[in-house]
Amino acid sequence: MTNETMNTVPDTASHTALDTARLGTTDMTITRVGFGSWAVSGSGWTYSWGATDDAESVAAIRHAVDSGVNWIDTAAVYGLGHSEQLVGKAIAAYSDADRPYIFTKVGLVWDPEDPQGAPIRTMKPASVRRELEDSLRRLGVERIDLYQVHWPDTGEAFVFGAEEEGAASPNHTPLEEYWQLMADLKAEGKIRAIALSNHDAEQLTVAESIAHVDAIQPPFSAINRSAAPDIAWAKQHDTGVIVYSPLQSGLLTGTFSAERVASLPADDWRRASPDYTSGLAANLRVADALKPIAARHGVSVAEVAIAWTLAWPGVTGAIVGARTRTQVDGWVNAGAVRLTAQDLAEVATAIGL
Repeated sequence: MTNETMNTVPDTASHTALDTARLGTTDMTITRVGFGSWAVSGSGWTYSWGATDDAESVAAIRHAVDSGVNWIDTAAVYGLGHSEQLVGKAIAAYSDADRPYIFTKVGLVWDPEDPQGAPIRTMKPASVRRELEDSLRRLGVERIDLYQVHWPDTGEAFVFGAEEEGAASPNHTPLEEYWQLMADLKAEGKIRAIALSNHDAEQLTVAESIAHVDAIQPPFSAINRSAAPDIAWAKQHDTGVIVYSPLQSGLLTGTFSAERVASLPADDWRRASPDYTSGLAANLRVADALKPIAARHGVSVAEVAIAWTLAWPGVTGAIVGARTRTQVDGWVNAGAVRLTAQDLAEVATAIGL
């Protein structure tokens, strides 16, 4: 691409080949890395990464696709619909043959009159069907390739990073009901495959008894390995796994310091995250441990961090965010990085495995 405006038509002939893997038992073969669009969703909502430039965001998405990435992960709640709109603009210039797979999420509903308020975790059937139609409209597509339940339905306000889920409201929709609804929507044809994000192995077992779980999306990185049992469950059940936050929201890029954290915009949600406050020093030590490995391979620290997640048994792909084309260039080839036994042992020592 030679122009960063939203009207630029991408050079589809410039697509390059990246490493791929089949997503579970679906008919989709995906690149080992996908573009995550939370960070480009803009400001003005409670889980913002700060202000962004829409033209630059669209250029970053198209650059990822032109670099070979064949799937984009988004969610209705990101930017309160704005992320899906940007993804829709970015993919509009591609033919059906060149368009990347579109993965989005359902189940976090916001009050448009209170954009800074916490969204509600709900999977009520009428709400889900409304969300689906809204996502299709914003994305400008007739079918969503992977539709993911964002979080288990509690009927309560969503608090990102809370240690405990808390008791469900009497109003919540049980997992058995909303997973059957997802299976029904798939059968109706507006969804290609269905997935569960942020659900544990026990919940996945319940869902699997109703309809096959095509994929899961857990958080996973060298810093946060709590989803390892869920990934093992997926491997046993031929379920695809796309992990999010493999860079721990930027901490494992090798570019962060206490000074950079202090300079984050006031409306960047990371400023209040324990990973960036009480846990910052320990997390930066993990990032430092990746630097000699990156130097040996001649790649970025970010690529090593992503490659570590991709080397974990059962992981199909990793979602990586970017706000600029340069950031995309820093991780797009992570799927080709082959960590050695020595590399993995060094990481294991650094993280205490």
